[in-house]
Formats: sequence, structure tokens, C-alpha cells
Amino acid sequence: MKTKVPIGFALKRIATEQFAIVEDGYSEKANTNLVTNLRFAINKENRMVAVFALFKFEQKKNPFLLIESSCHFQITMESWTGFISSQSTKIIIPKGFLGHLTMLTVGTTRGALHTKTEGTRFNQFILPTININDMVKKDISFE
Repeated sequence: MKTKVPIGFALKRIATEQFAIVEDGYSEKANTNLVTNLRFAINKENRMVAVFALFKFEQKKNPFLLIESSCHFQITMESWTGFISSQSTKIIIPKGFLGHLTMLTVGTTRGALHTKTEGTRFNQFILPTININDMVKKDISFE
């Protein structure tokens, strides 16, 4: 029986990649939708995994509030080595771990959105709790 070893990592960088409020694009009477998008990237040399979380609040398909944040995580050498596929040169990040990093990034983005909108009428738009399992459905591999 193979024992699961915890993946060692540290949060090394947080960035607000994009932020915008389009006052003219918002109406108190219109329905609001939330569009989400995730992106993942790696830096092999530094054993880093980055998660980018983009959220757009929109009405009639026009965004009026947009935020994208990224969190950059450095992986320990032992854990990084475990990501390297034995059959190829691919690096495979497990779904469960990626989901955990995504959850941390979404929470960070939620806090950044609150801070950037505090004291404005847009502070009412809070990122809801999100089922990360619906967003991260499989392991992700990088060449």
C-alpha cells in the first residue's frame, strides 16, 4: 500500500493582475451574472505553480466589475520531483492539490475585491463560495 505524502509548498507571491470598475455599465435594476475563469501556469526552474482567477460581474454580457488575481506557490523539491511523469517529460499537477491552490487563490481574490471596493456601492458584490471540484475536474499536465 502506497502512503500519500503531503505536498510541500509555500505561497511566494500574490498579484492583482486586473481590476476595473465601469460605473456606466452598472444598473441597480438589471440582473447581474458572475463569469469565472481559471488559468494555471508553471515555472520549472523555480518549481512554481501559479493560479490565475478571473471574475467578471456583468449585466447584459457587459462587465461592470472585473478582478483577476494570481497566487504563485513554490513547491518543495521532493514534491516537485513527484510531479514529473516517469513515462515522459511532462509535469503533472494532481487535481486535489490544484483544487487546494485554487481555493486559496479564490479566497485571496475575494479579499482583494472587498478591499478595492470598500466604501463604494460596488462593495455589495462579493465573490460567492465556489465548489472548486466543479472547476478543477482533472489533473493538469504541462510539457
